[in-house]
Amino acid sequence: METLGHLINGQMLVEGTRRQDVFNPATGAVSKQLALASRETVEQAIAAAHEAFPAWRDTPPIKRARIMFRFKELLEQNADKIAALIGEEHGKIAHDALGELQRGIENVEYACGAPELLKGEHSRNVGPNIDSWSEFQPLGVVAGITPFNFPVMVPLWMFPMALVCGNCFVLKPSERDPSSTLFIAQLLQEAGLPDGVMSVVNGDKEAVDTLLHDERVQAVSFVGSTPIAEYIYSTATANGKRCQALGGAKNHAIVMPDADMDNAVNQLLGAAFGSSGERCMALSVAVAVGDAAADALVGKMSAAMAGLKVGACTDSSNDFGPVITRQHQEKVLGYINSAEAQGASVVVDGRQVSVPGHENGFFVGGTLIDHVTPEMVSYQEEIFGPVLQVVRVQTMQQAMELINAHEYGNGTCIFTRDGEAARYFSTHIQVGMVGINVPLPVPVAYHSFGGWKRSLFGDLHAYGPDAVRFYTRRKTITQRWPSAGVREGVEFSMPTLK
Repeated sequence: METLGHLINGQMLVEGTRRQDVFNPATGAVSKQLALASRETVEQAIAAAHEAFPAWRDTPPIKRARIMFRFKELLEQNADKIAALIGEEHGKIAHDALGELQRGIENVEYACGAPELLKGEHSRNVGPNIDSWSEFQPLGVVAGITPFNFPVMVPLWMFPMALVCGNCFVLKPSERDPSSTLFIAQLLQEAGLPDGVMSVVNGDKEAVDTLLHDERVQAVSFVGSTPIAEYIYSTATANGKRCQALGGAKNHAIVMPDADMDNAVNQLLGAAFGSSGERCMALSVAVAVGDAAADALVGKMSAAMAGLKVGACTDSSNDFGPVITRQHQEKVLGYINSAEAQGASVVVDGRQVSVPGHENGFFVGGTLIDHVTPEMVSYQEEIFGPVLQVVRVQTMQQAMELINAHEYGNGTCIFTRDGEAARYFSTHIQVGMVGINVPLPVPVAYHSFGGWKRSLFGDLHAYGPDAVRFYTRRKTITQRWPSAGVREGVEFSMPTLK
């Protein structure tokens, strides 16, 4: 059986004795073994990055950008292989995996603008013959810790911008589906990235803690669940590191009485069940305003869900695939059971789904639950599966109060034809990313991604303009060249422009 290792200093290494199984979630069978990095292995990657940093820091931004241009071409040329690797270990259907890759490529395209993004600011004659300018200088060695649900896109949120800013990068991807991440890192080497500038270490908590405590690592970016995000953020900052940690979500969609209900249903189908609901931006709660809207929504959703196709990634006609592990499958089923036990109605039940030829796969069918209330555990916590819950309220204000009261504030949207209601909603909702008739309001690459409340720990959002700020520190230089023969007197007052 193939054993995957690490990419360190330009070389693929399989070291240590600890191993972990990598599963094909559609079959439930072990497909590969993964070597888990020890502290010493991670330190080897950090040392390689530390050694490579001076030369990479001094490489002109345009040369760094040219590597990203070549990297983009290689990603596009290998798109089908990347999608297949994602499908084999995550279960994502090919069309969904290609969409993930494309959103990642958009971040590479943004990074190609490094010369413009890093050129700083200049002011002439801020005082008599005094000029001032600012520069964005790299931090040094930085690290990224990424989740299983987007093994290609989320790493591409991080390392392209970190690298073009002049940093060296150590990536710790999810141990659940590492192959696609390793492959794109190899493509980056093929694009011309010098050895040591980026390494990939596969591992568990031992690898994470090494990155969090090593004094050579200057910054850490993380995407994952909120409990781990809190741990990452508190540990990294306690060790003097810059940190952004994106956590969990409970994304609501308000469905107004005037909404185009057929359109809302179509949008909710993809937003709730795409990627088996394993997206931090998945819409997991529909808040229907008024009983008539709720009845119409539930009736149309249940009818539309009859056509959902669940299955393996090998059939591109499927809508979504399995969840990532047997344990996660049981967790999702437990939330459905909990909602039913607490009084909710399971209108469409995905608990007994069976895929012919894949009976041992980790599948959960699309599930619709009505009459959910805020007191229910399934409402309070992030399910992260193909489950849409319907909460009924009587007014838009009640719907907004419900959303604003939740501990998460990642994404939300409203379905309506009323521009005034939409404007009021977007202004007053306490959520970081907002859609108006757009169910997955994921910002494009030249904006930045991040939620509010317990969905984000740190001051800056991911990718886009905020990435330049996160992966650099500003240096401001003020300069004057006195005229020949002119000597200034002593000045004890605060210097001002006179």
